[in-house]
Amino acid sequence: MRKKTALITGGAGFIGSHLCQRLLNEGYKVICVDNFMTGSLDNIKELRGNKNFTLLVHNVCQEINISGSVDYVLHCASLASPEDYLKFPIQTLKVGSLGTHNFLGLAKSKEAVFILFSTSEVYGDPLVHPQKESYWGNVNPIGVRGCYDESKRFAEAITMAYHRVHKLDTKIVRIFNTYGPKMRRHDGRVVPNFIVQALDNKPLTVYGKGRQTRSFCYIDDLVDGIYRLMLSKINEPVNLGNPDEFTIMQLARLTLKLTNSKSKIVYKELPSDDPHQRKPDITRAKKALKWNPKIALRDGLRITIVWFLKNAKRER
Repeated sequence: MRKKTALITGGAGFIGSHLCQRLLNEGYKVICVDNFMTGSLDNIKELRGNKNFTLLVHNVCQEINISGSVDYVLHCASLASPEDYLKFPIQTLKVGSLGTHNFLGLAKSKEAVFILFSTSEVYGDPLVHPQKESYWGNVNPIGVRGCYDESKRFAEAITMAYHRVHKLDTKIVRIFNTYGPKMRRHDGRVVPNFIVQALDNKPLTVYGKGRQTRSFCYIDDLVDGIYRLMLSKINEPVNLGNPDEFTIMQLARLTLKLTNSKSKIVYKELPSDDPHQRKPDITRAKKALKWNPKIALRDGLRITIVWFLKNAKRER
């Protein structure tokens, strides 16, 4: 019986590399497509000796030809960190538009299932709490974060257009804050920022007064949800995230406690258009996918801290 093949764009990134490993474990052939703008060979070094794993170094904004069968196209490539999309706004927009178009076209030609990795950022600074998939969002299209937010909103729109016009089997996962091993030291997102600052005994940078909230999902829980969505019959967007809500200040204090750090907390001005609240309504994922996150923030942070300790020299 032929092994099914899954192609993952951004497969050498944080989420993509974990997904590559999961699909290999599930018996798939995996094609990883990455140009290493933000991905890392270190993330996939343990996979490269696997006969079912193929690496293609390629910019997703350029057309691609793949020989042989492809059963699933997972478009994970993205400049998802504020550190990246604020520095490379045009590239961010291209990945969401040209990149999504290219790989929708590949999925159509291969008659493959297409899974778009979208984001909770499509909700912007939400006026509805928690956020359901039916909420249209509150996004500033011309703000500094607009390059990322609107790239994902466009990606969702063209994905649904392909579903309606070409009858392509498409899935959209809206990912809420996710953390875990393989995040970059200088990723720019709050969990690795706090961990690295605490381990280096440097001040933890809190923006505003730290009252803004986030919901943090451990990577293994997220990947399990994505895998369930991939095999499902659902075509509507699905929120995946942990609905346990924490303030940024709570996260900072927990990080200090788990690292036994002597670091102090310093306060800086809140960035433009930074969401004040972020919490997923995961009712649809619970019902349609039988999915519920299992790993508490304290436990996931412990694992992540240990990983950063073991990989302290990366990116220095």
